[in-house]
Amino acid sequence: MAKLTINENKKCGTIAPEIYGHFSEHLGRCIYEGVYVGEKSDIPNVNGMRSDVVEALKEIRVPVLRWPGGCFADEYHWMDGIGEKQSRKKLVNTHWGGVTEDNSFGTHEYMELCRQIGCKTYVNGNLGSGTVREMSEWVEYMTFSGVSPMADLRKKNGHEEPWVVDYFGVGNENWGCGGNMTAEHYANEYRRYQTYVRQFNKEHPISKVACGPGTADPWWTRKLLEICYDHAPEDSHGFMDLMSMHYYVVPGTWEHKGAATEYTDEEWYRTLRKSLFMDRLIRGHEAVTDQFDPDKKIGFAVDEWGNWFDVEKGTNPGFLYQQSTVRDALVAGITLNIFNKHCDRVRMACLAQTINVLQSVILTEGDRMVKTPTWHVLHQFRHHQGGALLQSGLTGVEEIGMGEEKVPAVTESVSEKDGVVTLTLNHLSLTDSADLSVQFADDRKREIVEASVVKSDDVHDCNTFDEPGVVEEKAFTDYRMEGRQIDVRLPAASVVLLRIK
Repeated sequence: MAKLTINENKKCGTIAPEIYGHFSEHLGRCIYEGVYVGEKSDIPNVNGMRSDVVEALKEIRVPVLRWPGGCFADEYHWMDGIGEKQSRKKLVNTHWGGVTEDNSFGTHEYMELCRQIGCKTYVNGNLGSGTVREMSEWVEYMTFSGVSPMADLRKKNGHEEPWVVDYFGVGNENWGCGGNMTAEHYANEYRRYQTYVRQFNKEHPISKVACGPGTADPWWTRKLLEICYDHAPEDSHGFMDLMSMHYYVVPGTWEHKGAATEYTDEEWYRTLRKSLFMDRLIRGHEAVTDQFDPDKKIGFAVDEWGNWFDVEKGTNPGFLYQQSTVRDALVAGITLNIFNKHCDRVRMACLAQTINVLQSVILTEGDRMVKTPTWHVLHQFRHHQGGALLQSGLTGVEEIGMGEEKVPAVTESVSEKDGVVTLTLNHLSLTDSADLSVQFADDRKREIVEASVVKSDDVHDCNTFDEPGVVEEKAFTDYRMEGRQIDVRLPAASVVLLRIK
């Protein structure tokens, strides 16, 4: 029998709530028809934001929402999205689907959405095609409380008080769609642009996010830190608070990624094996970062992650619309456990994307909405937010899979908050259940106060608009407590939550 040992007396760091963040880009139906339907829509809304979507996002305690991109960010000119909506500039979204972007969702609408959700703000600035002045004036528009051209313009547009910008990304994927820059070029541009991301609100300073690596190759990370961190000003607080990382799980090739709902057993294990690569990716870039920043002042923001499959048949290829199955639930559980384990360096992560795009937590169609299996996993894992990571370790775990596609049968992470221990377990086997013995370091009596599981009889199952409850979080009872030990039988292909007091 596999064994999980938990040392509740050894705390290994704090799991930042922002690790459970989300990403909303002007891509497909993420913004329009997703979170935003407009004030005149027959779909219930508050100031244009879909009420059912906002409530669903509040249920999983979305801590931070990244916007407006993505690749879209480095073509986005913020002044096109303010003022009277009928006067806003229309343009073609050249990155995603070639559709018309009418800019009816802009800065004011984004801030209103975050207000309704109750989450922090993460604005991604345009370095690729924008100017230093443009970025600087956007920060002034959003955060300056005094008298200035941009503050006066914000007031004219209906918002007297400034907003709080919690995070500001200085460019996005500048090694690719954000300008195809070399690491040296971007690093020097970052130094220049971030200078003008002024800290107008001293009580709520902006955390600045630099564009980090898009692959496992540590070369970009090393060059960025050599030019930026190693030669930062003497008073470098706020010079670079976070470094972004992006990683998508693609079971096939970029040309033929594989279907979201139709996959072989081998593709199941390949997908899970590739999701486990996140751990290696973080460790590799952490090793480089530690050479410059051993005190871990710079955090990682894995602000794009998730599964990327071929689009659903009959949909716009540029809209990246895909279904979500039990396989997505396992990838979410595996990845979030990895982030928890690396909470000393990973300070933020954003699932890509929130609604109707890639590994979304919500799908919409007209006035109908469905929560995906990934939503239910986020609902389980919400208890980790702000918790203390506890020392834990697995022994006797079997390696399973097919051919070269081998994975450990179980992955886990454990945290403690307000006297309650939260344990999340992923069982990766397609066919077999597994017995696990959970043991605590001390002998005091404990009780399970909550237990749930996300699974289905068929791993290809998904939630549809006609059948929205096929894969849901349900009560879990297949465990037995004896002294300081809990014996658990994990169902095949499942994500299990245990909360223990």
